[in-house]
Amino acid sequence: MNVQTFSALADPNRLAIVDLLLDESLPVGEIAEKLKLNQPQTSKHLRVLSEAGLVEVQPMANRRIYKLRPEPLQELDKWLDSYRRVWDARMDRLDDYLNVLQGKKPLN
Repeated sequence: MNVQTFSALADPNRLAIVDLLLDESLPVGEIAEKLKLNQPQTSKHLRVLSEAGLVEVQPMANRRIYKLRPEPLQELDKWLDSYRRVWDARMDRLDDYLNVLQGKKPLN
């Protein structure tokens, strides 16, 4: 798992930018406006997200349109999946145990 992805997503403003870009690609100005950030600050956050590979930029005339790149998020999901499987197995065992305690299932 890429540590740079975690580092980029650790900042609340960058996470908010990622949330905004889930729905649509947006120019820097709109991102700044929606998050009530100034444009230089927004550009700095977008640069960090870009360096982490989370977003890509498409120049259109005098605007820069940002969109999410799915690959780093897919990598993150794959990494998290191993933990999901562990927790699912533990929850299944807990569910079985609670059913035994409640008399809904015999003790094996």
